[in-house]
Amino acid sequence: MEEQIKHVVACLKSLFIGFWLLPVILIVVGEIGGEWVGMYAADVRATYFAETLTILLVAICVPVSLKLFAWVLTRKIDKVSLPEALRLYSFWSKIRMLLLTLPMLAGFAVYYLMLSNKGVLCAFIALTASLFCLPGEGRLRKELHINKEEEA
Repeated sequence: MEEQIKHVVACLKSLFIGFWLLPVILIVVGEIGGEWVGMYAADVRATYFAETLTILLVAICVPVSLKLFAWVLTRKIDKVSLPEALRLYSFWSKIRMLLLTLPMLAGFAVYYLMLSNKGVLCAFIALTASLFCLPGEGRLRKELHINKEEEA
């Protein structure tokens, strides 16, 4: 069982690192520039539409990603056996990170395509929310109610 726990934690940590590397890559590519940076900056309607959609995406995805996981944890994961709980924990943690990736990507797209600060603000909100999802063995054990002493 210890191997499964360590495997799940390692997978979630690599996912989290990938989540944080993605904006770094986007920022580097965006700051290097290209023809696509600021492509829609003069289009006021497109900018308004994109900003509104990004703000709504953040307003929906951030609370859902945090509260949905807590709800699933208490309603579904706590009621199954440990191997199944580990599988479900991993699956729903990935869903949570995906829900935070959507507004982050949309925010950086709006920032670089429309040159709108609202986009980067939304991206940073999603990045900040991801800090509440920081994976670790201690957190996994606490959320799944696993004690090392009981296993040994």
